[in-house]
Amino acid sequence: MAVWTLGINHTTAPLDLRGRFAFALDQIEPNLRALRSSMSRQPEAALISTCNRTEIYCAGEKPELDHTLDWLAQTGGVSSTLLRSHSYTLQDDLAARHAFRVASGLDSMVLGETQILGQIKNAVRAAEAAGAMGNTLSQLFQRSFAVAKEVRSSTEIGAHSISMAAAAVRLAGQLFEDLGQVKVLFVGAGEMIELCATHFAAKSPKSIAIANRSLENGEKLANRFGAEVMRLADLPDRLYEFDAVVSCTASTLPIIGLGAVERALKKRKRRPMFMVDLAVPRDIEIEVKALEDVYLYTVDDLAGVVQTAQASRQAAVAQAEAIVDAGVLSFMHWVDQRGSVPLIQQLNAQADDWRTAELARARKLLAKGEDVDAVLEALSKGLTQKMLHGAMAELRASDTQARERASAAIQHFFLRKER
Repeated sequence: MAVWTLGINHTTAPLDLRGRFAFALDQIEPNLRALRSSMSRQPEAALISTCNRTEIYCAGEKPELDHTLDWLAQTGGVSSTLLRSHSYTLQDDLAARHAFRVASGLDSMVLGETQILGQIKNAVRAAEAAGAMGNTLSQLFQRSFAVAKEVRSSTEIGAHSISMAAAAVRLAGQLFEDLGQVKVLFVGAGEMIELCATHFAAKSPKSIAIANRSLENGEKLANRFGAEVMRLADLPDRLYEFDAVVSCTASTLPIIGLGAVERALKKRKRRPMFMVDLAVPRDIEIEVKALEDVYLYTVDDLAGVVQTAQASRQAAVAQAEAIVDAGVLSFMHWVDQRGSVPLIQQLNAQADDWRTAELARARKLLAKGEDVDAVLEALSKGLTQKMLHGAMAELRASDTQARERASAAIQHFFLRKER
């Protein structure tokens, strides 16, 4: 059984390219079906998509990395050559190691962050719903969850991490002297926005507003922070009211355009605006970054802020990597054992056939009144002869090399002394 991974992440691909391969959770199931139907062998498959990475995990009889890459490139509307130049491909133990490192937060922009684990679990559930999970990938991901749990409980890998949300607050604090006088707008109502709102709310800003396509979801989040709720359609007209804007939606197109920001700045009389776009693809048009009095940060811009205290984390990283190594060895041992399962099943079936045949023969003899001891003796000899027939035939082979190979194997399997 082969396991392979194809992916792009924040270290291999620019933001706009990653945006082409961003899959919302409800898109994973149909895309997995499309991927598997494009392959003749129908491998197991799972698709993980976050703001920092898109990865495909597959398991099958033979690796089909080229086909997987071609399918993903076509889905994202780019050439296979371009995608290959920004992607990574891994097989077997390297694929397992990567999965375990991702789940443990060792491959994240924010070292040790835990949000990725929940995203992987969601992706696994989507793969199960698509009927794309099998024993191999199920074992891979269940073991990755166990490794991630051990890393969190046994190391201090996340002790010095600064989350994206905390980084956004830190940058806002550098721009505004008093965050208590700042009006903050959050666009979206997902997990990342909830995290950002929690961090900003801790600084007691002047006001908080939530703009979301679904008012119901927006109200649920707003109730937690005593915030105002507004419709996404009202955002362009009210954008000027806010000093800080943090956006993270699942929209495939920008929802805050250059023109809307220019009009907002005019109404603000050039007072600065702090904007954070955590969405992939972008929520805020890239041209906004060039405007004076606008300080726009993307997920990639925040990388330098979150990668602090690197030296103090090296010991924890080494400890976490050791846990990952142990997990990889255990998984690959399981995979190797799985390769023997068909042969074990065949041996058991053959032994059952022999046993059934000899029992039937013994019962007939007993029914005829034959001596019990004689029947048992015949039963044992019959089973023994059937078990040794193949070995004896190989030892009588005319080919000298075949006899030598058979002799070594027979001594190993039949003449070992019990320990």
